[in-house]
Amino acid sequence: MLVRRARQESLSFDQRIQDLAKSGFQVLAQPEGCFLVSRGGFQACVRADAQGRPLIEKTARLIGGQAALLVDAGYQKFWQAPGGRREPALAEHLSQLHNFEEDLRQALGIPSLYNTSLGSVNTLHSYDRLQGRP
Repeated sequence: MLVRRARQESLSFDQRIQDLAKSGFQVLAQPEGCFLVSRGGFQACVRADAQGRPLIEKTARLIGGQAALLVDAGYQKFWQAPGGRREPALAEHLSQLHNFEEDLRQALGIPSLYNTSLGSVNTLHSYDRLQGRP
Protein backbone atom coordinates (compact mmCIF):
# COMPACT_ATOMS: atom_id res chain seq x y z
CA MET A 1 0.00 0.00 0.00
CA LEU A 2 1.37 3.38 -1.03
CA VAL A 3 0.98 6.13 1.55
CA ARG A 4 1.53 9.74 0.58
CA ARG A 5 2.52 12.40 3.00
CA ALA A 6 0.15 15.29 3.33
CA ARG A 7 1.38 18.26 1.32
CA GLN A 8 2.53 21.08 3.57
CA GLU A 9 0.91 24.43 3.05
CA SER A 10 3.34 26.99 1.71
CA LEU A 11 2.92 30.32 3.46
CA SER A 12 3.65 33.62 1.76
CA PHE A 13 6.23 36.05 3.13
CA ASP A 14 3.51 38.37 4.43
CA GLN A 15 1.75 35.50 6.22
CA ARG A 16 5.03 34.48 7.88
CA ILE A 17 5.64 38.07 9.04
CA GLN A 18 2.11 38.24 10.49
CA ASP A 19 2.67 34.93 12.31
CA LEU A 20 5.74 36.33 14.11
CA ALA A 21 3.51 38.24 16.54
CA LYS A 22 1.91 34.94 17.58
CA SER A 23 5.40 33.69 18.49
CA GLY A 24 6.05 36.66 20.79
CA PHE A 25 8.06 38.86 18.42
CA GLN A 26 7.45 42.56 17.84
CA VAL A 27 7.46 43.51 14.15
CA LEU A 28 8.04 47.00 12.78
CA ALA A 29 7.94 47.69 9.02
CA GLN A 30 10.77 49.85 7.66
CA PRO A 31 10.61 52.01 4.50
CA GLU A 32 13.42 50.12 2.72
CA GLY A 33 11.41 46.86 2.67
CA CYS A 34 12.92 45.44 5.83
CA PHE A 35 10.91 44.34 8.86
CA LEU A 36 12.60 44.92 12.22
CA VAL A 37 11.79 41.90 14.35
CA SER A 38 12.65 42.13 18.05
CA ARG A 39 12.26 40.21 21.28
CA GLY A 40 14.13 40.11 24.58
CA GLY A 41 16.68 42.82 23.78
CA PHE A 42 17.64 41.45 20.35
CA GLN A 43 16.52 42.45 16.87
CA ALA A 44 16.99 41.37 13.29
CA CYS A 45 16.13 42.73 9.88
CA VAL A 46 13.93 40.31 7.91
CA ARG A 47 13.25 40.80 4.21
CA ALA A 48 12.08 38.68 1.29
CA ASP A 49 14.67 37.26 -1.11
CA ALA A 50 14.16 37.06 -4.89
CA GLN A 51 11.96 33.95 -4.53
CA GLY A 52 9.82 35.51 -1.78
CA ARG A 53 11.37 33.49 1.04
CA PRO A 54 12.29 35.19 4.33
CA LEU A 55 15.93 36.21 4.76
CA ILE A 56 17.39 37.23 8.15
CA GLU A 57 19.95 40.04 8.07
CA LYS A 58 21.84 42.05 10.71
CA THR A 59 20.97 40.32 13.95
CA ALA A 60 21.89 42.70 16.78
CA ARG A 61 21.62 43.29 20.51
CA LEU A 62 19.93 46.48 21.66
CA ILE A 63 22.26 48.55 23.84
CA GLY A 64 21.02 51.95 24.94
CA GLY A 65 18.40 51.96 22.19
CA GLN A 66 20.98 51.26 19.46
CA ALA A 67 21.45 48.04 17.51
CA ALA A 68 24.92 46.73 18.37
CA LEU A 69 26.39 44.17 15.97
CA LEU A 70 28.52 41.23 17.05
CA VAL A 71 32.21 41.77 16.24
CA ASP A 72 34.90 39.10 16.45
CA ALA A 73 38.20 40.71 17.49
CA GLY A 74 40.12 37.43 17.34
CA TYR A 75 40.64 37.18 21.08
CA GLN A 76 37.13 38.15 22.18
CA LYS A 77 33.71 38.99 20.81
CA PHE A 78 32.25 42.47 21.28
CA TRP A 79 28.96 44.28 20.69
CA GLN A 80 29.61 47.41 18.63
CA ALA A 81 26.96 50.12 18.36
CA PRO A 82 26.87 52.66 15.50
CA GLY A 83 27.90 55.49 17.87
CA GLY A 84 31.19 53.69 18.56
CA ARG A 85 30.12 52.23 21.89
CA ARG A 86 31.70 48.81 22.40
CA GLU A 87 30.89 46.21 25.08
CA PRO A 88 32.24 42.70 25.63
CA ALA A 89 29.86 39.92 24.56
CA LEU A 90 29.30 37.69 27.56
CA ALA A 91 28.48 33.99 27.34
CA GLU A 92 24.90 34.66 28.46
CA HIS A 93 24.50 37.26 25.67
CA LEU A 94 25.70 34.77 23.06
CA SER A 95 23.34 32.12 24.41
CA GLN A 96 20.41 34.56 24.30
CA LEU A 97 21.39 35.59 20.75
CA HIS A 98 21.50 31.94 19.68
CA ASN A 99 18.05 31.28 21.19
CA PHE A 100 16.63 34.41 19.52
CA GLU A 101 18.00 33.38 16.11
CA GLU A 102 16.78 29.78 16.43
CA ASP A 103 13.28 30.88 17.51
CA LEU A 104 13.14 33.40 14.66
CA ARG A 105 14.22 30.79 12.09
CA GLN A 106 11.60 28.36 13.36
CA ALA A 107 8.84 31.00 13.31
CA LEU A 108 9.76 31.98 9.73
CA GLY A 109 10.04 28.36 8.53
CA ILE A 110 13.76 28.67 7.72
CA PRO A 111 15.73 25.45 8.21
CA SER A 112 18.42 25.57 10.88
CA LEU A 113 21.75 24.65 9.31
CA TYR A 114 24.47 22.74 11.13
CA ASN A 115 27.22 25.35 10.81
CA THR A 116 25.04 28.18 12.14
CA SER A 117 23.65 26.08 14.99
CA LEU A 118 27.15 25.45 16.39
CA GLY A 119 27.47 28.95 17.78
CA SER A 120 27.31 32.65 17.10
CA VAL A 121 27.91 33.88 13.57
CA ASN A 122 29.63 37.27 13.53
CA THR A 123 28.45 40.18 11.47
CA LEU A 124 31.86 41.87 11.52
CA HIS A 125 35.42 40.65 11.97
CA SER A 126 38.17 42.84 13.37
CA TYR A 127 41.46 41.10 14.07
CA ASP A 128 44.58 42.66 15.58
CA ARG A 129 46.69 41.83 12.55
CA LEU A 130 44.43 43.94 10.32
CA GLN A 131 44.90 47.66 9.99
CA GLY A 132 42.12 50.14 10.68
CA ARG A 133 40.34 48.37 13.54
CA PRO A 134 36.79 49.66 14.19
